[in-house]
Amino acid sequence: MSIGSPLKPASARAAAAQLHGLRANLAWAFALLACSRKSAATPLWRARLRLAIGAAVAVAMIAASMAVLDAPAVSAAQHAPESMIVLFEYVTGFGKSVWFLLPIVVALALIACLATPSLSRMLRGVLAALTVRLGFLFFAIGLPGLVFTIAKRLVGRARPFVEGGAGPLVYRPLGWNVEYSSLPSGHAVDAFAAAMAIGTLWPRMRPVMWTYAVVIAVSRVVLTAHFPSDAMVGGLVGALGALLVRDWYAARRLAFVLGADGRVRSWPGPSFVRLKRVAGQLIAP
Repeated sequence: MSIGSPLKPASARAAAAQLHGLRANLAWAFALLACSRKSAATPLWRARLRLAIGAAVAVAMIAASMAVLDAPAVSAAQHAPESMIVLFEYVTGFGKSVWFLLPIVVALALIACLATPSLSRMLRGVLAALTVRLGFLFFAIGLPGLVFTIAKRLVGRARPFVEGGAGPLVYRPLGWNVEYSSLPSGHAVDAFAAAMAIGTLWPRMRPVMWTYAVVIAVSRVVLTAHFPSDAMVGGLVGALGALLVRDWYAARRLAFVLGADGRVRSWPGPSFVRLKRVAGQLIAP
């Protein structure tokens, strides 16, 4: 008998226990998606009058942009300084949702592997709270982008200068052609969804995230990839999509709470000090 053979049963049991724990963590995470609604209140922003006024203002602004701003803006962008074009070509790449979704997936995978019954109750509670918040960010950022990546190809609006001119009213619906998928701007959808999602969890991040989202939207126009109205619609549907996901979570008291007055508030999350302590304990030998 070799020296290492007695260790094999122990290592096999450890691997089996880890696999069992991983399955249990995944089952718990998916069970959250099936939990029942705990509040019947309607968020304030979804009151009928507010929605009607907001929709009327949004439609008026988008229509005005299509009629007055779109063509002059993309025509002017063709004459932008080369240095500005180079800058925005670099910046616009950060408008893709993968910059948010990939780290979130990696973090969720690590938590699923590390969260075991052997951890203290405090540690498991912190990891659970972190999982709920990361799950919210994943869906709030990913779902609007997924939905409107499909929708924009069905709408079929031509990108600027695809047919030689800056006319904003060229459409080829249901064509599933990237050259005719201008409305809405996918980068704007992703950037504004991220700004809204992160801002709802961490209000102090709002100035930074909204600045980021506006810069991404502007970059799409400067690069003549989209008309201004495309960026406006993208920003609107991205932010609204993230809000709808937040409301779904709030109605189930996951990361947020929906009060009887219609106000949505985020639950206090783990502090940076506690997260640092948890990380130290997880990676300690």
